[in-house]
Amino acid sequence: MTELLEKAVAAARSLPADLQGELARILLRLADAEEEPVPLTADEQAAITVSKAAVARGEFATDEEVRAVWASYSL
Repeated sequence: MTELLEKAVAAARSLPADLQGELARILLRLADAEEEPVPLTADEQAAITVSKAAVARGEFATDEEVRAVWASYSL
């Protein structure tokens, strides 16, 4: 394992379990692991539909709103 990957794993260990799971799924996808896609819940599908509609209307988060989300995860 490279030093950079070791640093990333160490940083991920300090994150809440749900974020660790998200990172693990992303890493597995990027590594092209033979894993079945995670099925979306009805709520997740609905959220995507709402988001796509907002994009179609040209509605995007402001820089301040994005920073607030990142800050809520201590990033």
